Amino acid sequence: MEKKELIIKNYMEDIAKRNREEQMSNRTDICKCDRCKLDVFAYAINHLPPKYVVTDRGHIFTKLQEMETQFNADVTREVLRAIEFIKSHKRHE
Repeated sequence: MEKKELIIKNYMEDIAKRNREEQMSNRTDICKCDRCKLDVFAYAINHLPPKYVVTDRGHIFTKLQEMETQFNADVTREVLRAIEFIKSHKRHE
């Protein structure tokens, strides 16, 4: 019997990354450089609860979609807060 590789995954990170891309793509008033995008992600993910799950690789995307619906409102709120914070606290010229 083939042994499945188990992994631990924080699904909230994937949800936050996709949400950040969606929110930032709709804005023309913010910097979209790699540094600002990472700062927005870090700010948001630090204000969201982690959602760790141990799973095999085949179930990652199924679980992610289940959890995405449940947490999307919280993630959107934190990503928008992060965008506004980073917009007024850029760490570059």
